[in-house]
Amino acid sequence: MPRFIAFIFSLLLVVVEVTGASAQSIEWRFRSEHPKVVDIELYSQDRDRVWPGDGEVYTLKDYSTRSIEISCRRGEKICYGAWVRNTRSSTWGSGPDDKGSCRSCCFTCDGDQTPVLVLE
Repeated sequence: MPRFIAFIFSLLLVVVEVTGASAQSIEWRFRSEHPKVVDIELYSQDRDRVWPGDGEVYTLKDYSTRSIEISCRRGEKICYGAWVRNTRSSTWGSGPDDKGSCRSCCFTCDGDQTPVLVLE
């Protein structure tokens, strides 16, 4: 039985390490003042990770403030990219697919929230 208990303990340590004992979250807050629908993705700068992922996007359809909370790694740098749906002609942050550059579109995963990011 002691071997079994040692095995279970070892397995738990691996699970904690793989799932990231330093898991954290960040709450992003956006408000679009653009008259058209705006899509948003969040991009990790430290690993190959996009939120929401799987070809999905977060959508802003009106002028209200939307909160988006994501799980991330403590200290991870995450940037937002936003664009007008179906045109990608008007962009904010790092733009579609994180292809652009930005000066103030990145935040650190630290359990806090961003200021309201207004997209005009």
